[in-house]
Amino acid sequence: MKDENRKFEFENDVELIEKFKSGDKKAFNIIVLKYQKMVYSIARRMLIFHDDADEVAQVVFIKLYRTINQFRGESKLSTYLYRITMNYCLNHLKKRNIEMGRKYNEEDTEPAYKKDNALTEIQRKEKEKFVRNAIENLPPQQRSVFILRFYENLTYDEISEILGTSIGGLKANYFHAIKNIKLFFEKNNYKDIF
Repeated sequence: MKDENRKFEFENDVELIEKFKSGDKKAFNIIVLKYQKMVYSIARRMLIFHDDADEVAQVVFIKLYRTINQFRGESKLSTYLYRITMNYCLNHLKKRNIEMGRKYNEEDTEPAYKKDNALTEIQRKEKEKFVRNAIENLPPQQRSVFILRFYENLTYDEISEILGTSIGGLKANYFHAIKNIKLFFEKNNYKDIF
């Protein structure tokens, strides 16, 4: 199977989509393999929890499978997937906030004693937890822009195409996200973040 997939590695997305539309189901598998890490990564940063991110990633590819015949190629496939992923993440956050409020439940982590340097690992996990809390406390639009800009390193033009928002609005959201994260750090007296 790996060797069969390798022959598609160098084909561009348009070729893969056309092959899938022509009945080649393996082409869709290659698309999933190519983009599953990106989709999961965005969902994980947006939703924090593995199970939520995994669920959204699955739904994104189901949606892509059902709608790929409607994909006109006006934007890159990666942009289309970013857009679908962000929409599902935002909907998931709204649903979670309605059902559970904004309560934070820490996810299961591997015990620190299994690591070589337990103290360093504990400090690293504490910093990660603190940053996750700061990002989780951002309003959904600010969180979306922050994650796409800071973690995914996308340009404002790319984010504008994904979220369907003006560049000026995106810059304002990113500015406010940074400001709110800094305020969260100050409010919680956490100065040793980096």
